[in-house]
Amino acid sequence: MSSLTYDLTLAGLSVGSAAALTGVGLIVTYRATGVLNFAHGAIAMVCAYVLRQCVVEWGWPLWAGAVVTLLILAPVMGVVLERFVFRPLSVLGGDPAQTLVASIGVFVLLVGGAALLWGQGARDDAPELVSADPWGQLAVVLVLAAGVGAVIRWTRFGRELRAVVDDRGLAVLGGIDADRVAAAGWAFGAFTAGLTGVLLAPFVRLDPYGLPLLVMEVVAVAVAARMRSLPVAVVVALGIGVAQSQLTRLHPSGRGEPLLQAVGANLFVVALLVACLALPRIGTRDALPRTATARVPTPQGAWIVAVILFLIPLGFAGSDLHTSVQVPALGVVLLSLVVVTGRSGQISLGQAAYAGLGALFTALLAAGRFPGLPRLPELAALALAVVLVAPLGLLTGWPAITRRGLALALATFAVGVGVSRFVFAQPYATSGLSLDRPAGFEGDRAYYVLELTLLTLALLATHALRRGRTGRALAAMRDHESGASAAGVRVPALKLLAFVAGAALAALGGGMLGMGLRAFDPTAYDPVRGLLWFAAVVVLGADSTLGALTAAALLVGLDAGARGGVAAALVGVLAVLVGRFPGGPYEAVRRLRPRRGARLTATGLQARRRLQRAPGTAAPPTADPDSARPGTRRQSQPPTLHAADGDPPPILTTHNLRARYDGFTALDGVDLTVPPGRITAIIGPNGAGKTTLFHCLAGTVRPSQGRVRYGDRDITRLPAHARTRLGIARTFQQLAVFPTLTVAENVRVGAEQGRTTDPAAVDRALRLFALDGPLRDAPAADLPTGTLRRVELARALAGTPSVLLLDEPAAGLDTAEVTALARILRALAADGTALLVVEHDLDLVADLADVVHVMTAGRIIASGPPAHVLDTLDARETAV
Repeated sequence: MSSLTYDLTLAGLSVGSAAALTGVGLIVTYRATGVLNFAHGAIAMVCAYVLRQCVVEWGWPLWAGAVVTLLILAPVMGVVLERFVFRPLSVLGGDPAQTLVASIGVFVLLVGGAALLWGQGARDDAPELVSADPWGQLAVVLVLAAGVGAVIRWTRFGRELRAVVDDRGLAVLGGIDADRVAAAGWAFGAFTAGLTGVLLAPFVRLDPYGLPLLVMEVVAVAVAARMRSLPVAVVVALGIGVAQSQLTRLHPSGRGEPLLQAVGANLFVVALLVACLALPRIGTRDALPRTATARVPTPQGAWIVAVILFLIPLGFAGSDLHTSVQVPALGVVLLSLVVVTGRSGQISLGQAAYAGLGALFTALLAAGRFPGLPRLPELAALALAVVLVAPLGLLTGWPAITRRGLALALATFAVGVGVSRFVFAQPYATSGLSLDRPAGFEGDRAYYVLELTLLTLALLATHALRRGRTGRALAAMRDHESGASAAGVRVPALKLLAFVAGAALAALGGGMLGMGLRAFDPTAYDPVRGLLWFAAVVVLGADSTLGALTAAALLVGLDAGARGGVAAALVGVLAVLVGRFPGGPYEAVRRLRPRRGARLTATGLQARRRLQRAPGTAAPPTADPDSARPGTRRQSQPPTLHAADGDPPPILTTHNLRARYDGFTALDGVDLTVPPGRITAIIGPNGAGKTTLFHCLAGTVRPSQGRVRYGDRDITRLPAHARTRLGIARTFQQLAVFPTLTVAENVRVGAEQGRTTDPAAVDRALRLFALDGPLRDAPAADLPTGTLRRVELARALAGTPSVLLLDEPAAGLDTAEVTALARILRALAADGTALLVVEHDLDLVADLADVVHVMTAGRIIASGPPAHVLDTLDARETAV
């Protein structure tokens, strides 16, 4: 027994050593560049193939092939990727969303290229670089980890690396060549990837899909190390490897035997699920914001062309028609990504799992093998499969509530890998399954007509999520999640809706695909294919239903009409170039068009008309035409947004409010009252706690101690959107607008999600801030900062709040706009609204506020009328 334990431990150390190499490479690349390299496994696969080509096909000595592969090819691949793919992205702004897509694009490109060069069959003759004895592999890992750790800790390059990670811009200003540091990080990461590939290849099936996925499964090692600690990564990798090897000696019996055996054989997948779901903050700096560009409209006539192209296969016969049957089904699957990623802005790398579950459940229901249910006709089985899979979208929907960015991407990828390994790859679930087509639709042509019908229904459902109140709320959440929550959008519920709807569409498409092929093929829904689908949809326009259909036609048509891998290679090239054209190919075509002569926008035409008036007659842009001097208070009739209620509005108060961040006290016992009908201002230096106080009042941060009350109600634990619906609205220091929506749609979101039921509230808010007329239909992405500030204010006021929290509302406004803003705020206070303003412009504070609070070090140190407080501060500064 001891001999068996020893042998299994050695085998586990061998697997763990390869996993540790992967973790070391991922961590070094991430620390040097901030990029979680999804292409790590693909680089490993390419290096393994190249070593085999050199040694087996060309007859080179093993040492020569290893030198060329590991010391030349792998580092050069890393440097090339950094120079031509990721450095341009950092120059263009370093949008993490584009970086993630580019990384997946490199993965897809290398997988497709390998399939083209070496075919899709598996090879079992990869040469052994290191003997099967695990001690040699373990020694390599320990030496590499210790060497890298020493370099990072004690050398000049290590200090430069840490500086670039902490603040790349500041490091460049300090004279550090950040590009050189990033290139070195990529070169070393690619070297470790190549070493992992050549070590694993002799013991696994060498094919373009299996080895990259196997390497990506052990990303759990890097996640467990929080993408920072090399020793933790090595220990975790070795521990999981040994544990997985030891579990093979267990032989459970009973109904749970297949599942327990699957867990024992896929312990790294279990670790990936646990790490991604239990450690959500692997990269808080890596939230994936949407690029602030207006939506590119579909070219005129494009849908007519698409309809004609989808009808053409009805004239095909034989293999051409049989191949075309896959296109509408895959189109429905890709529409699920339009809903999840394009409409709601959530990263989902596991949609292939839901498509596969749809096909599997359809086959089980049609065969009468689904527990507790009788055998059903194929169409009924498909419909019920969609109903059963839709709630499973919560597997990725629940993590999405608290995760974003890379954490969400990894969580969805982990779910996809888990479903693939524990369901699709297990004989107890899939053995002996066959799937027929519905009665009356057995032929390819008839079934294609049925698919077109279902595709049309899916398109209508997807289109419905773009229009109306739900569509605007989804777009708001996609463009600016915090701003949407502040506008009253129920962000958690909306995320769940998007993932459930996406799971339902993916299940429908997966079931259609299975019936079209007349079989359940687990390889058609593996996680690598899911990454390919995600990249294809994003590069062709994530928010474009036409782009999803184009992607489906390309993926099926190219691989059917050419050698396998062409579609993946093409999608990979487009994904690598995504940083140049983030809006998809339509934006690329628009940029290539010759520009016409410059034309004034609606705002420019309005400004020109005002300049043509007699000097001194131009009025500031407000609904109130009467001019007002900054010092004049509430003398003109105020523009009201809502009628005053019979009862006085509630008072917003805080008691002993405290908040801490990583040991730093941001708020230290703050007591504050925001009375109705008055303007309360907060001033203080940067870092005084003003913004944290705003977050606590708005509900985006929960205080560690103390209470927030709205009238008689304790709202300390109430989320932001619920507070907005009670009547507490806010604006942000950094603009929170929704760039893909028009001005009117931005304001309408505030009215729909707020507490007003007045249909005229939107028009009143637009007129109040001079946003009516042609400007109301302009996309917000095309407007200047001053106008966007008015849009944000109009959206906040459209919900008729009782309390308005304004974080530096005058930022970005010119003198005339500040004057107009002051008049509007006075009018709102006169109408009974309670206003709390954080502002650095002390002149505006002195002119506007009824009471001023001074904050420093998380405390309020002075309060009173503006003149008294500001004079006291001036006296203190003079004394100092």
